[in-house]
Amino acid sequence: MITDLVQISRLGEKKRPENEKFRRYLKSHEFVERQFRKIAQEVEDRIDCTQCANCCRVATVQLKERDVEKLAKYFRATPHQFRAEYTTVDPEEGLILKRTQESGCVFLSGNDCSVYDVRPDTCENFPHLVRGAGSITSRMWQFIDRATYCPIVYNTLEEFKQTTGFRMVPKG
Repeated sequence: MITDLVQISRLGEKKRPENEKFRRYLKSHEFVERQFRKIAQEVEDRIDCTQCANCCRVATVQLKERDVEKLAKYFRATPHQFRAEYTTVDPEEGLILKRTQESGCVFLSGNDCSVYDVRPDTCENFPHLVRGAGSITSRMWQFIDRATYCPIVYNTLEEFKQTTGFRMVPKG
């Protein structure tokens, strides 16, 4: 189990082409979804996210209206006030939480989320392996990038490859 963030970044980038091929491999074969969810849950159970919090430093958080309403209520503000103070609009992603250069997510304090009990759905479900809309195979495109910064995703993909018998065919 690899949890060192420098190694995860280096290996995740190095394995990006392999993970792209693995994604295509999964789409062309039939696998039992329950098996993938079990593997993902086992990896998730062995890694403490609060020791890392790299997702909060690296990834953006897209907000749904219900996230805005929940967070606004928490801050005793109107949704409009919350949006003005804590969000920004990204041309590609839409409404997202503001980020700082130093820590990433505006609500990250050390390795802890200062709004943990009311965090957005996307944060609550991250890394979207066990919990998420659609099958794991249909969401594989998300995991290729996440494997470069999230130890859970990186290790889960490696377990998936072993379980499915996926082998990267060397070029030449």
